[in-house]
Amino acid sequence: MLFCSLLRMFRSLGLFVGLMLVVGVANAVPSTSNFDKLFQPSWAFDHFVHEGDLLKIKLDNYSGAGFGSKSKYMYGKVTIQLKLVEGDSAGTVTAFYMSSEGPNHNEFDFEFLGNTTGEPYSVQTNLYVNGVGNREQRLNLWFDPTKDFHTYSIFWNQRQVVFLVDETPIRVHTNMEHKGIPYPKDQPMGVYSSIWNADDWATQGGRVKTNWSHAPFFATFKNFEINACECPVSVAATDNSKRCSSSVGKKYWWDEPNLAELNLHQSHQLMWVRARHIFYDYCSDTARFPVTPAECVHHRHN
Repeated sequence: MLFCSLLRMFRSLGLFVGLMLVVGVANAVPSTSNFDKLFQPSWAFDHFVHEGDLLKIKLDNYSGAGFGSKSKYMYGKVTIQLKLVEGDSAGTVTAFYMSSEGPNHNEFDFEFLGNTTGEPYSVQTNLYVNGVGNREQRLNLWFDPTKDFHTYSIFWNQRQVVFLVDETPIRVHTNMEHKGIPYPKDQPMGVYSSIWNADDWATQGGRVKTNWSHAPFFATFKNFEINACECPVSVAATDNSKRCSSSVGKKYWWDEPNLAELNLHQSHQLMWVRARHIFYDYCSDTARFPVTPAECVHHRHN
């Protein structure tokens, strides 16, 4: 029984190759495809469609829709499989993200920006630390995300935040507190997803608007997975940070030395993504940032 549980966890880890001993994962939520176990609708309940193991959320000219996790988490990995809006998706945004609460919140964003038929979807990632965002990167995917399901994940520990597409890292944000740069490490986050209309900016800078004659628009999900440290609402954030970090008496898989940085293969994958697919990086936008943001100066991977 223990072996089976470990095996399921190894399969979901996906950030390094090979087996390793993992001890003390009592607070981790096992992988599951059961939406109702982990999540609940946040708004527009009538825009949810269940088809067997699939969940569809709908955008029409009345409303979008969204859902959120029942619990909050600190460190670990969250994953969804998603098939994006087919055909003319201009103006639509499907989001998958983690976020804490309040004006000084932390947040890790995937935003999938629709486009006109035949034009590629683009993916925008962003990261907020202590309420400060403006760290956008955009890339074109190396596949059509509307034709089949693909896997999107966020991995988070005390050393790095990694955005992954089909287990390929597309972005890394490294802890550089030793250089005076804040890092998200003390606020539990919920896991969220939504579909909404953003035709004021999403497609070609807002020049192409949503064509409502093509509505409704559906984003389709399956295989929701959360393998992370669950944080009770009643526990203070600072205490959660301690309880979700490894110590002498407990060892969590996300704190393993292997996961402190990308391995060589993953570093090569990220280099390939940056060379072939990223077309906007806030670190290179001198119009917005005449002074290069501090994390951009020091990051090996942005």
